[in-house]
Amino acid sequence: MTKPAPEQDDDEASISIGPAKAVAGGVPAVVASLRMSAAQMGVRRTAKTLLALNQVDGFDCPGCAWPDPDHRSSFEFCENGAKAVAEEATRRRVDPAFFAAHSISTLAERTDHWLGQQGRLTHPMHRAAGADHYRPISWDDAFGVVADALAASTPERSVFYTSGRTSNEAAFVYQLFARVLGTNNLPDCSNMCHESSGVALGRTIGVGKASVTLEDVHHAGVILVVGQNPGTNHPRMLTALETAKANGAKVVAVNPLREAGLIRFKNPQRATGVVGRGTDLADELLQIRVGADLALFQLLNRRLVELDRERGDVLDHAFLSDSCEGLDELVAHLDALDPDALLAATGLDPASVERVAQLLTTTPRIVVCWAMGLTQHRQAVATIQEVVNLLLLRGSIGRPGAGVCPVRGHSNVQGDRTMGITEQPGDAFLDALGAELDFSPPRQHGYDVVAAIGAMARGDVDVFMGLGGNFVAAAPDTAVTTDGLRRCRLTVQVSTKLNRSHVVTGSEALILPCLGRTDRDHTGGRAQRVTVEDSMGVVHASVGGLEPPSPELRSEVDIVCGLAARVLTTSPVDWSALATDYDRIRDHVERVVPGFERFNERIGRPGGFTLPHPPRDTRTFPTPSGRAQLTANDFVPIEVPEGRLLLQTIRSHDQYNTTIYGLDDRYRGISNGRRVVFVHRADLAQLAFADGDVVDVISEFRDGVERRAPRFRLVAYEVARGTCAAYFPEANVLVPLGSVAEHSNTPTSKSVVVRFERPAS
Repeated sequence: MTKPAPEQDDDEASISIGPAKAVAGGVPAVVASLRMSAAQMGVRRTAKTLLALNQVDGFDCPGCAWPDPDHRSSFEFCENGAKAVAEEATRRRVDPAFFAAHSISTLAERTDHWLGQQGRLTHPMHRAAGADHYRPISWDDAFGVVADALAASTPERSVFYTSGRTSNEAAFVYQLFARVLGTNNLPDCSNMCHESSGVALGRTIGVGKASVTLEDVHHAGVILVVGQNPGTNHPRMLTALETAKANGAKVVAVNPLREAGLIRFKNPQRATGVVGRGTDLADELLQIRVGADLALFQLLNRRLVELDRERGDVLDHAFLSDSCEGLDELVAHLDALDPDALLAATGLDPASVERVAQLLTTTPRIVVCWAMGLTQHRQAVATIQEVVNLLLLRGSIGRPGAGVCPVRGHSNVQGDRTMGITEQPGDAFLDALGAELDFSPPRQHGYDVVAAIGAMARGDVDVFMGLGGNFVAAAPDTAVTTDGLRRCRLTVQVSTKLNRSHVVTGSEALILPCLGRTDRDHTGGRAQRVTVEDSMGVVHASVGGLEPPSPELRSEVDIVCGLAARVLTTSPVDWSALATDYDRIRDHVERVVPGFERFNERIGRPGGFTLPHPPRDTRTFPTPSGRAQLTANDFVPIEVPEGRLLLQTIRSHDQYNTTIYGLDDRYRGISNGRRVVFVHRADLAQLAFADGDVVDVISEFRDGVERRAPRFRLVAYEVARGTCAAYFPEANVLVPLGSVAEHSNTPTSKSVVVRFERPAS
């Protein structure tokens, strides 16, 4: 028996604050997983579903993109993976009767948590212009609504957004549909997360992906975990760190918050994780100020150069001479820096930085892992380039146990980009795509997420379509984003569950319900399988086993191909054939995307196959010069006026991306609420506030627009001085659309200047 969905929730008065934890995992993680799974799915369905999760012949977790080990257990999932599956495999339903009983305006007043807890969508739904209710619509009529809207507009006035949950096959036909239509307006969730990583790595090593495998992490000598909270965001990574520690690795955690998942891990699959102490993870924990990671890595690199002059055995001179360029310029730049100013910017003590520098000289088997804590800053690209500098100086790319490890979030966000989901496609990809499908793809670059929001706000977009995800909750500057979507003539959301983007619509709106990763796919009367690419470039199959929640559901592939066939009546592509046979899609991918030779054959192998990565595989670098690039980067501190703090947005432990599983954040001691701001106790005193005060949070940006998040509770917490943190999507309203990372255009959600004010009433 599953529990009913909650009533309205999340009032700051109901929030309970307890002590933060110093250990992640253990029995509480198992209990939390099973409790939520049973509440959503029931006991029998829970057992059937979780035992097929991340198995060779099962389905891929719809949560994060952390890779699966070759020798996986029967319980190859984490707490948040179990929660993600429970949300998708829930027995709760959002059917036409639900929409008849709830107006759009009423639903808009509900919290994101409440909306998500209502269950799986069962029928295509249509909001007519001027209506306040969704009503059922046939698939044929729904496709007709989209076809009419596109016919009444032009391709450049349409936007096709993609979530990282989308499969490779769906992503490929989706970008093909947009390009045959005539646009590269293909923004995706990468624009808001690891775009900075892709730009920096593309410039420096020639490949915008991780250069390590899971085995490299297991056998690294030093692992730096920077701007990342794996205990909540990638819990299975803790098992990899535990293995690395058992093999002798040292772990350095760099994060403004002291997080349980960086301190100690109790693996619930081991006896020591149930009754023992578990594994201490971070040998060094550097609680750095928000936005100062570039300064830290410049300090470390400067010190490595100094130590090499003293000892002569620190820099890998042979590798630098044979494979890199820019060393002299980098060394001159580092020599000219003021180390005292850099250290002051980090807020760290000199002894801890020196210990890390010395540790880095002990082995070239160095892996640097990072996530949004590095990518969502104005100088994000420069910071990641400085990370690459460190690894190149030590010869720590292209050798076992070493390399770059940007840890992707959503399960197939990397695969979507590989399949061509990008607003800036390369000529080689477009040439191959056009030759394979017999058309001339558009060459003009399209809108990324920030540009798309700006275009919608100007009234330059008629049709917005989202393939998965929750665009409203994921995007920055919530007021601007919602206003832009409401200016569209038509908004279309391909979704599994109800979310905020369904209640912020254009003049006309469609909800097209699709199969999830856990659902059995018998499109075209045959068993279908899809594929995904994990964070380390491994492509593998995913096959759901549950009966879909409604016979009205279609797969993402079927929806995209059906829509394309209706819209592109003279297209050279046989959309119907692709919809009913995903092998045909993979045949096209094989001939368009390098590395996918014998695609259909190789996904039949246990564990799939790994895509080529020249820096990792052959220590060659596909940059214009054929050499890895060392870069000189200028650190510019963020100006924070007196009486202000620098805010970063974060996830709670009961959350994955924009999906909110519950109102608790167990590791940080928060229960029954989300509208909190974590602030250092000394900063609270200096600002004349106290732990528990309720405040409005106001961001300050050069455009002079007031962005206000009302009624947040202040929580005294161990966070770096001068900084604070709050959960997204609630805090996204504070992130200015015009505040973006240089070169990648990623919103700066991790560095927002804010002040607190007491509420007017």
